[in-house]
Amino acid sequence: MHGLGNDFAVVDARTFDFTAKAERASQIADRRRGIGCDQLIILRTSTRADVFMEIWNADGSRVGACGNATRCVGMLMLNETGKTTASIETDAGLLSATLSPLGISVNMGPARTGWRDIPLAHEMATDNGTFTLGALSSPGFVNMGNPHVIFFVDDAETTLIEEVGPYVETHGLFPQRANVSIASIADNIIRLRVWERGAGITQACGSAACASVVAATRKGLLDRRATVRLDGGDLAVEWLADGTVEMAGPATLVYKGECDL
Repeated sequence: MHGLGNDFAVVDARTFDFTAKAERASQIADRRRGIGCDQLIILRTSTRADVFMEIWNADGSRVGACGNATRCVGMLMLNETGKTTASIETDAGLLSATLSPLGISVNMGPARTGWRDIPLAHEMATDNGTFTLGALSSPGFVNMGNPHVIFFVDDAETTLIEEVGPYVETHGLFPQRANVSIASIADNIIRLRVWERGAGITQACGSAACASVVAATRKGLLDRRATVRLDGGDLAVEWLADGTVEMAGPATLVYKGECDL
């Protein structure tokens, strides 16, 4: 499946025993020797929701949240259950998905902005951080189930995310590493390019889209909602008054198959 080109191998392990390991996840994610994907998603039974979603990055690291994967799994659960709302349990908490004119809408839970919640290695303002890298400065920090740092620039197209991303992801300021975004804003549209922790450059990152709207709102650059334009397409994002973030966009099933895992 994919959400705006951010692609996933989804294993439905609710009816058979499938043990995930870092090595296995990275083997499956390998685009030449495996299925090939940005993230491996494993579906498991849940006592609290319609399904439990386990998320593994292409490098074999496990993470708590993925917005595009949540839309994809939400579509599967809505189709399977026939309900109007699907509930999805993750390591980061309970999420919900509903049908939307744009495809699938998911509530990604609360945006956390305390420096310990990101987490950062030491205390720092999270709306205008004192972290500088060349011409990049004053980033916003947001945790959307995973840590994000967002730099706002005049033109996101001219900053080489492939050079900035790996350095910032592994910087000592981020004890759990970080998703790195470069953003520019015009006419209530955020142009966003993302280096995803453990996966590298992706066509889209839903949690980064959510984090960018929160960070931009806290900086006074927009008013809680925007279209977020990623390399793979557009997402509609709103930071709701209750502190949670709603995101809507497409989810696509590419193919189904069976294999010996």
